[in-house]
Amino acid sequence: MRNEGLGSWPARRARKTPHRTALIHHDTTVTYGRLYERTTRLAHALRARGIRRGDRIAYLGPNHPSYLETLFAAGTLGAVFVPLNTRLTGPEIAYQLADSGAKALVHAPSHAGLVAGLPGGTDVRTFVETGPQYEDVLAAAGTEPIDEAVTADDTCIIMYTSGTTGRPKGAMLTHGNLTWNAVNVLVDHDLTAGERALVSAPLFHTAGLNMLTLPVLLKGGTCVLVESFDPAGTLDLVERHRITFMFGVPTMFDQVARQPRWKDADLSSLRILTCGGSPVPTPLIAAYQERGLTFLQGYGMTEAAPGTLFLDAEHAVAKAGSAGVPHFFSDVRVVRPDLTPAGTGETGEVVVRGPHVMAGYWGLPEETAAAFADGWFRSGDAARVDEDGYVYIVDRIKDMIISGGENVYPAEIEDLLLAHPDITECAVIGVPDDRWGEVPRAVVVPRRGAVLDPGEVLASLTGRLAKYKIPKSVVVADELPRTASGKLLKSRVRERYGDHGAHGQRSTDNG
Repeated sequence: MRNEGLGSWPARRARKTPHRTALIHHDTTVTYGRLYERTTRLAHALRARGIRRGDRIAYLGPNHPSYLETLFAAGTLGAVFVPLNTRLTGPEIAYQLADSGAKALVHAPSHAGLVAGLPGGTDVRTFVETGPQYEDVLAAAGTEPIDEAVTADDTCIIMYTSGTTGRPKGAMLTHGNLTWNAVNVLVDHDLTAGERALVSAPLFHTAGLNMLTLPVLLKGGTCVLVESFDPAGTLDLVERHRITFMFGVPTMFDQVARQPRWKDADLSSLRILTCGGSPVPTPLIAAYQERGLTFLQGYGMTEAAPGTLFLDAEHAVAKAGSAGVPHFFSDVRVVRPDLTPAGTGETGEVVVRGPHVMAGYWGLPEETAAAFADGWFRSGDAARVDEDGYVYIVDRIKDMIISGGENVYPAEIEDLLLAHPDITECAVIGVPDDRWGEVPRAVVVPRRGAVLDPGEVLASLTGRLAKYKIPKSVVVADELPRTASGKLLKSRVRERYGDHGAHGQRSTDNG
């Protein structure tokens, strides 16, 4: 085959294990042979609609076989796949479509209204809705093999990650990036061809796709796709499908463990539980250990496809709180500002290098150059290394908030708050939350003579930001702490307003 990328995976799997089950979705079962056929048909259909090598194909919808068929079809054509977060608003989706220059959009019926209301300014000319229309498109397309020349260095996916400037940036992940990341998972997780993975984390996130689904499909296992996470339903699915492999953020695993039948559910098939997004609390580790289960924890970032550090089950308790050591084909350092290695126990910045690290940010050469130093990607995250080489993430230099596994960047929210006519200054920080780990809080300074209503402030963001990005509370302050030169002191903002006893007006829970 001339195609060395992900687009060739269905063909390569079909020639080895055509009758094995690749995907399960509700009552639908897709074998590897069938996945190859459907992927090929979709590639022909998109080519007939003018999609060519290098063009961008976007997907908007919950977990579904068509998501993976679109990803592989794009790779078959040498096109670029652009996954879109279903929790974003119309303007946010429109920005990513325009920024990527997507020429085709495959979307679920559940998002037909949003798609119909998209403003102009995008290059999208081909719209395919999953469901009956999608099946008609596939049925009318050919099945002749397509063998486009694709190399490991070609861009496979543009996956958007919000930047500290408030402008979402598209991380260009190559076919090689995704393949090497999958190999890291295969090596460090000891995956087998008999894996049955429950994919309830959204595929538009790098972890659900790259740390779970793609490695399992590469190995020839089975992925059970569900549209959204349901804690009670998770226990049912584990029993029904004899699930061996799951991924989730701590909040998801905590909700499962709180189910009434947690202690009696048959979890004997479970072999691998991976957890990311934030450190796993010790009580949660204990709850799963009582059931004979141990978490595999890690640390990653979209720009690294995402696996960077990995804490195996053997050290889950002894090194609790650690993100582990580098994945097999990954190099990680913790460095000082001058990029020299930080000493044991000294806080520094995490930098990473390896074949899984992105090629750069789409259309942003200056930002790309600034993100790398001597070939190392600068994460912006602060960490320390213990005497055994285990890395502990201690802060987020870029002020990112992780809420329920979603990355929330304060600058994006602050830009919209400053557009409010009665707000002159603002800062968004993360505060602890029992359910989501942490949630955004807005600290705002009103215009002279104005009286701010926290509820109205939050309401002004509705429809302009995804719900999980909208602050859950608002504190009205007289001023924000700044240096003599006028630079905002975010650390002082956190100290003053980051605890549950912060002074000032506060909105009711925005849920």
